[in-house]
Amino acid sequence: MGTAERRGTSEAEGTTALVARRDADTAGDGAAEQEERAYYRPLWIEEPARRRRLPDPVRTSAVRAVLIIAVTLIQAVVAFLCTMAGSWLAFPMVVSSVVSTVVATWGVLDVWVTRQVWNQRNGVVSEPSSTARALRRERRVARRRARAAERAQARIRRRGGTGQLSHP
Repeated sequence: MGTAERRGTSEAEGTTALVARRDADTAGDGAAEQEERAYYRPLWIEEPARRRRLPDPVRTSAVRAVLIIAVTLIQAVVAFLCTMAGSWLAFPMVVSSVVSTVVATWGVLDVWVTRQVWNQRNGVVSEPSSTARALRRERRVARRRARAAERAQARIRRRGGTGQLSHP
């Protein structure tokens, strides 16, 4: 099958057609095997995301919080092991674990605050009953009405007011 013949079809359809043609040329195979080979199945099928992607500032603060929490957990484990071993490093590790816990709490609060600020500035679009969505819809309808009225006035002016009983 040449490129001129395949121009109107997609790549998957072209591949399916090639497989079907090759199978048709092969004699002696069963009909079920030919049908099975003729069916083209891609390696993966892209599915739409279930949830919207987090905004960049929120994602950045979430990654920061996860890293801080991971370091805090590692410090807590090391502090526990040093305490069990009776090492001199146990006290500094316990103190640093307490400080890290405070910082990790700040990190989680930072994610929450950043998300709230983002939602307030850009409108909550994930909720069906969102007031921001309703306000945007109202503004969009008002803009459409204004544009339609403007086009109607321009049309009246172009025609010179013919067909009008009175001029505004």
